[in-house]
Amino acid sequence: MYDFKPGAAVAAEELYHDLLNAADALTAGEPDAVANMANVAALLWEFLPDLNWAGFYRVGPTKSGGADELVLGPFVGRPACIRIPFGTGVCGTAAQSGTTQLVADVHAFPGHIACDAASQSELVVPVVRKGAVIAVIDLDSPSPARFTAEDAVGIESLAALLADRI
Repeated sequence: MYDFKPGAAVAAEELYHDLLNAADALTAGEPDAVANMANVAALLWEFLPDLNWAGFYRVGPTKSGGADELVLGPFVGRPACIRIPFGTGVCGTAAQSGTTQLVADVHAFPGHIACDAASQSELVVPVVRKGAVIAVIDLDSPSPARFTAEDAVGIESLAALLADRI
């Protein structure tokens, strides 16, 4: 049985070090992408306080088989939007641009998609394999300006670890 718990009131650098080690332990050698995303979503929920959603959107074809869009993957939180076009909302912007989106106030973000009205801030980090975005890690918080540059760096490290595991 796994029992990964963050230390009480640890600095961000230590928290993300421990999160990365836990994610590595859970995903190393496991070829199933869904299982790995599910376990990492649970870890994010355990390790990061003040979240109301933590999980993945995967790159996949549209329902009609057209150009790629984001499709809901494993997550922890309330039910979410199932499909997000590239370039739409925070997740779609991260997927299209291939860059981290650190949003202090989602209501000020052009085209924000409100899957959960309680969300106030968001951090979305693309997962890139061989130069292509294959997924995004999405974190939402009910608190404005919840996420910091340290959070972005920590989740970017996690995305790099997972690039060949999801």
